[in-house]
Amino acid sequence: MQAVAWFPGSVPSSRKLPAATAAVALVLGAVAACTDAPADVGATPSVGKSTPSTPTPAAPADGELPRGGRTIFPKYQLVGYVGFPGSAALGPLDKDLDTKAARLETLAKSYAYGRTPQPVMELIVVIAKEKPGRDRMYRGWLEDDKIQEYLDVARKHRALLLLDVQPGRADIVTEVRRLEKWLDEPDVGLAFDPEWAVGPNQVPGRVFGHTSGAELDEIASYLSGLVKQHDLPEKLFVFHQLSTRIISQEKALRQHPGVVMIKSVDGIGHRKNKESTWTKLTTTMAPDVHAGFKVFYKEDARHGPLMTPQQVMSLKPRPEFVVYE
Repeated sequence: MQAVAWFPGSVPSSRKLPAATAAVALVLGAVAACTDAPADVGATPSVGKSTPSTPTPAAPADGELPRGGRTIFPKYQLVGYVGFPGSAALGPLDKDLDTKAARLETLAKSYAYGRTPQPVMELIVVIAKEKPGRDRMYRGWLEDDKIQEYLDVARKHRALLLLDVQPGRADIVTEVRRLEKWLDEPDVGLAFDPEWAVGPNQVPGRVFGHTSGAELDEIASYLSGLVKQHDLPEKLFVFHQLSTRIISQEKALRQHPGVVMIKSVDGIGHRKNKESTWTKLTTTMAPDVHAGFKVFYKEDARHGPLMTPQQVMSLKPRPEFVVYE
């Protein structure tokens, strides 16, 4: 089937999005693993259908993080790749996962700066679409067998798996709760892309989506409950932001036990523009939120050389999560 994927970049003039520094464009691609909604809407998705030819890697021992311990900071420096199966436009994690995981390991070491490098595989599992779908929610779901495939590779390479949600018109909290069977795992975290969280009469890609500090707080509270219920190590919660208008009243987001919150600043383009966006968005961070930074392989390269690890790590505050798309 044909589905729609998205990535930050330039927008056709007919799509008059308001922010000059952070527009979006559509990329059409065949993503057969993507469905309009879980088979049983409102329930937790069923276990994946695939039967691996090799044993499924086990979760980290004793409920620990992949590389030991139960707390993320200050021990670890997080470095990630984003991706969606079969779509190179959405980041490096489109195929050849073992090869990409090995490259990510090398990249993570260049960001260590005295910390232990911790690779992160950020998999888009709920993806915004330009078509409404059967339930008119303008989003599709990645099937369980594909999520399991990525989790197996992450465990093989002792990486964290981060499940990225682009909810379209769907309620973000409902979409997150449908991922509970994965979020119960000690090495699986959550990412939210509110750029793609649009209102009931809006279409993803034609306007920027939006969230609030209160909504982020509700998600963090839910994750904290899972950590307590299952005696999990700290759970990673990343929310992406590329414009001030995408998150309102951010300081309503509070610290929740067992949840590490990271704002990923997704500035696009020339180094000066990215640094300007960084300064603007990190000054609005809620207390106890850590800083993250995104590098776009294609979009940033159109405006000059990619920022080096040294340049990224010279930012103030220093990013504790650096992710490449």
